[in-house]
Amino acid sequence: MVNPKVLAIVLAGGEGKRLMPLTLDRAKPAVPFGGHFRLIDFALSNLVNSGFLTAVVLTQYKSHSLDKHVTTTWRMSTLLGNYVAPVPAQQRTGKHWFMGSADAIYQSLNIVRDEKPDYLVITGADNIYRMDFSQMLDFHIEQGRPCTVAGIRQPLSLASSFGVIEGEDGKIMAFREKPLDAKGLPDAPDQVLASMGNYIFNTDALVAALEHDADDVNSKHDMGGDIVPYFVNRGEASVYDFIDNKVPGSNDRDKDYWRDVGTLDAFYDANMDLISVHPVFNLYNLDWPTYTAVKGWLPPAKFVYGDDGRTGHAIDSFVSPGVIISGGEVRRSILSPGVRVHSWAKVDGSVLMDGVIVNRNAVVDRAILDKNVVVEEGATVGVDLEKDTERGFYVTDSGITVVPKGARVPV
Repeated sequence: MVNPKVLAIVLAGGEGKRLMPLTLDRAKPAVPFGGHFRLIDFALSNLVNSGFLTAVVLTQYKSHSLDKHVTTTWRMSTLLGNYVAPVPAQQRTGKHWFMGSADAIYQSLNIVRDEKPDYLVITGADNIYRMDFSQMLDFHIEQGRPCTVAGIRQPLSLASSFGVIEGEDGKIMAFREKPLDAKGLPDAPDQVLASMGNYIFNTDALVAALEHDADDVNSKHDMGGDIVPYFVNRGEASVYDFIDNKVPGSNDRDKDYWRDVGTLDAFYDANMDLISVHPVFNLYNLDWPTYTAVKGWLPPAKFVYGDDGRTGHAIDSFVSPGVIISGGEVRRSILSPGVRVHSWAKVDGSVLMDGVIVNRNAVVDRAILDKNVVVEEGATVGVDLEKDTERGFYVTDSGITVVPKGARVPV
């Protein structure tokens, strides 16, 4: 087939309960990440870089900031018929919201019928990775089966945490949800293939499967739990090994990087990955850029005061536009647009989102501060975890303090 027509569908309706309080006021894919990005920017950048320039983003939970970000950031060439469009739940099939990821697509089949694509590329919106989906599409067409699932290699010891794919010569023989007795891969006995939640389908076949699933009263209407097994049981599913994906600008160290940032600790660790001296996930790979919108009216970051004991500086850190470090010290941290760090303040091992203010002599250590948090003069965050808990802040199992949007941190 010459130049097959592809429609990308990004599933972005997740509530993200495990990321509370960061998802208290926004959908999970809209959570800021790495300074001025949002989680959804990584999925959309992969699709655009792959040459798939027609996409819909299915939203549902507290979607205003997500819808606004997609609408204002992801503007494509209308002259060429390209677009990225947010599509909220519309109750097209009844008076109910999305009952699962498969139902989200089923309720949006009007878009599929309008576009008439040959293939549907379906991906989640909240993982950090690089992937050339055009290579997966070539594999899908070559295999000749109507369903292809992307698999990521994970340690055998973690198999009980994933949907595990058992394949042979590219064909999925079994798809097992969180098995306790998984077997290793033939070429890597200590690894399994876990589903990444990325799929490619022949359009007609997926539409038929979704219609069948909609009539099944016992179904949970989930892509991984119901639709993929439907194709596996019919012998019509292939597995694409992510390790074979070759992204321009990548190397052997980072080519199969993939992070699920579904928990606060995982979110924190993935952010810290970015600022290491030699990060595995390299945002400076300009051959496969990650796109977003940076507020054009923000001035460059500024560092002021060079007095003894009062030097504004940042080491091993990301510093976004609009940041002012005024006589404060920042180490191993990510500062989003508009952050202020005042004199004699110290920020270490932390993620500060847009508009955070750290006042004089304050200390922020191993913490995540959501947008517009104000740390009062002389206050501390992440230093006394018991005190943080008493003040109503969330402290993770690994000792990361998370302060919700707009909160004030008192002395």
